[in-house]
Amino acid sequence: MIKDIFTFDARFPLDEGTGSDAVHRNPIYSYAVTQLKDDSGLTGHGFAFTLGEGNDLVCKAAQFYAQQLKGKDIEELMQDFGAVFHRFANEQQFRWLGPHKGIVHLALASVTNACYDLWAKKRGVPLWKLLIDLSPEQIVNTLDLSYLEDELTREQALQLLRNAAPTAHTRQSILQQGYPGYDTSIGWFNYSDDKVRENTRIAVAEGFTAMKLKVGSTDPERDIRRAHIVREAAGNKVKVMLDANQQWTLPAALKICRELQSMNPYWIEEPTHPDDVLAHKTLADAIAPTKLALGEHVPNRIIFKNYLQTGCAGFIQVDAVRVGGVSEFITVSLLCRKYGIPVVPHVGDMGQLHQHLVLFNHIAMDHPALFLEHIPHLQKHFVHPVHISNGVYITPQEPGSSCDLKAYQ
Repeated sequence: MIKDIFTFDARFPLDEGTGSDAVHRNPIYSYAVTQLKDDSGLTGHGFAFTLGEGNDLVCKAAQFYAQQLKGKDIEELMQDFGAVFHRFANEQQFRWLGPHKGIVHLALASVTNACYDLWAKKRGVPLWKLLIDLSPEQIVNTLDLSYLEDELTREQALQLLRNAAPTAHTRQSILQQGYPGYDTSIGWFNYSDDKVRENTRIAVAEGFTAMKLKVGSTDPERDIRRAHIVREAAGNKVKVMLDANQQWTLPAALKICRELQSMNPYWIEEPTHPDDVLAHKTLADAIAPTKLALGEHVPNRIIFKNYLQTGCAGFIQVDAVRVGGVSEFITVSLLCRKYGIPVVPHVGDMGQLHQHLVLFNHIAMDHPALFLEHIPHLQKHFVHPVHISNGVYITPQEPGSSCDLKAYQ
């Protein structure tokens, strides 16, 4: 039984320039941490990601949800976790602060992720193994599919998983090969041109075949120059992604994205406001075949549904420490599987949790194993940090979701 719950406001200042983008110039990578301790001595660790200010408010909201889990057995809880998630997300007073977004939904992510971590530890297996060993019915029982009925019913979700099951064994070789990563740290916004060029060459030497540059300058010529610096240093075979972090208005995005196409970007990420689905549709049509990637600031499955319905998303970057945790991540991944759109998560967790989830997506849903974002800056703070070798994530073997932080043991 879950007997104790704790929340922690964990903040980690970064080196100068690190983590910077066109909107967030001096972030403090922060986690609203939830711990669920059971009477067998196990502790489930989960968190949501913020950039500093307000992290304490997410912790307070997580406390509200987590208190309601005291006395619950984790196995019984997860047998019908979809109903628990639905009840928490729609608590009639607390819901007003969202609904399904902002502080309350980040808090739900923290608690949800702690539940999945405790569940995997209870069974003594890594989270990826727990998930791929569950039946389609057991997976769908952990999901809240409400407001998706027009696109994804329970039976359709089950069928997507059943369709992939007969060939799942053919995709398990990824566990030995490792999951490809891409380097998102070569070109933080505040880095100099020379540092971007040097970082690009280092990333190629380390085996990365894809990398990302931050754009969104007030001077478009700076973006164009730096994008071509990366392309020249990386070579034509490397995939180069560009990320504007919502900086452009639609008219600005239409102009600059056409100019950036000259360096052959693999995708252009978060070009404008994340709530403006129709602006993304207009832009996607205008710059085709260059594709848009989005999802870092999309808070819930319903807005992801809208993006998929409009056909403007080339890649979905759902983040399990941004939406309502592992449960909603899987829900969005099922929606994407129906639409045939790849899931390439944003990693507010630095890849710790998502290294498990992309393995599940590939093996159990037959999502393509494209690559997973790699951000190295907080590795030293984790008990079991991700391990990257030759640009590839090495499959974690420790029980749980790899989210235990050293300072909060």
